[in-house]
Amino acid sequence: MRKYMIALAASLALFTGRANAQRCLPGMQGIEVKAAMTDGFRMGGNDGGHSFGALLSTYTKNGNKWSLGGEYLLKNSPYTDVKIPVAQFTAEGGYHFKVLSDARKIVFLYAGVSALAGYETVNWGDKVLYDGARLHDSDAFVYGGAVTLDMEVYVADRLALLASLRERCLWGGDTRKLHTQFGIGIKFIIN
Repeated sequence: MRKYMIALAASLALFTGRANAQRCLPGMQGIEVKAAMTDGFRMGGNDGGHSFGALLSTYTKNGNKWSLGGEYLLKNSPYTDVKIPVAQFTAEGGYHFKVLSDARKIVFLYAGVSALAGYETVNWGDKVLYDGARLHDSDAFVYGGAVTLDMEVYVADRLALLASLRERCLWGGDTRKLHTQFGIGIKFIIN
């Protein structure tokens, strides 16, 4: 009986005071890969667009983070019975403030701002459409910013699932200035 009591006490000592994973420490870096719907989505035909991006994020004090990366956005504009592609290739740098997290450091909510700069192309540079109509919109360098609300949910110490809501505002191009995005992604902690 005494052996069982010693084994029980030893096993209880092993499982009490367990340390949680250390996440969002200063200097820790992660690679984020994201996909998003842009400007809405309707069943039976996508009137919105989509985007893909990759970011390198570095954590600072208090769990805040810097991010640096790039994004590709494609939006189709309707014209008679066809759609004219408008593509944006942008680089971005931003800072995200930790708004909320749980005690076990599994769920994090961030609010951030980013500066954006890149290139926008309309109909891949082709000015004449299939019916002979001529586009007045032209390719241009674009610049602006974005406001983002991000959520990270850690499923493992080095793996997190992402969800985001974002509003982009870009000037310099001939097309729409504002784009609303909602998307998902995955984050890999690299050190």
